[in-house]
Amino acid sequence: MRTPVFSRSMSPAALLLACLLPACLLVGCGQEAGPPGPSSETASDLPASVTPTSPPGSTQTSAETKGPEASGGSIPSAAWTTYTTADGQLVFDLPATWSVEDPAGELPEGGGAFAEITNPAGKPLATLRTNMAIGSSCTDRYPYSVLDSQDLTALTLKGATPRYLFETRGTPTVPGPADTPAAAYGIASGPPPSGDSACPILHFFTWPPSSAMFGAFYNPENNETPGDDSLPYLEKAKIYMETAEYRDIKRMITSLRPAS
Repeated sequence: MRTPVFSRSMSPAALLLACLLPACLLVGCGQEAGPPGPSSETASDLPASVTPTSPPGSTQTSAETKGPEASGGSIPSAAWTTYTTADGQLVFDLPATWSVEDPAGELPEGGGAFAEITNPAGKPLATLRTNMAIGSSCTDRYPYSVLDSQDLTALTLKGATPRYLFETRGTPTVPGPADTPAAAYGIASGPPPSGDSACPILHFFTWPPSSAMFGAFYNPENNETPGDDSLPYLEKAKIYMETAEYRDIKRMITSLRPAS
């Protein structure tokens, strides 16, 4: 299995968007296609708020909360904080030691929310981006594996409930897409794959006025993974799922919800 190449000089946003935008600009259809382009959702379509939050663009420290019980001697973060996106539309929880930056000025298109989450070492762990116009094409299919999945009812729109996913494409003998990392965690609104193969990973979910993303491709340079560095990329992805950092990432992404 080939190991995806990541550049240390690329910003977190550039890395994620460089992998995703080429697929976003294509037009077509496929089983794993992202959500449609601009839609007619209005404020009345937003799910009801589930938790009061801080003012837009600010953070507030919550009372210390114990994370899920860890295995293998690693312990998820205990103190968590709540972040509200600059547009005041979404909130999510994250470990108090992680940082959130809004680099929206780096992209040419305006509007929506843009947040990059990094760990204490400054390594990027996830990107949240809204107001994305998405199209997709599925010309090739690959063996796939869903390592983790959870429905996100707080983000349900018009009866459609998106899912949190940590999934892979390819196998040690049948490589995944040549230009896209073969493992990723994030939120998807499209139908789940079926059969023995699936389209390349496209983690987008429906959010007014069009679509959004919250997640990242698995990158051993950023996602601290125990074990032998020479292990194949997909083996590292499976090991990473058992770490405390991954459990914190999943808890953060699955906490995403409307601000009001």
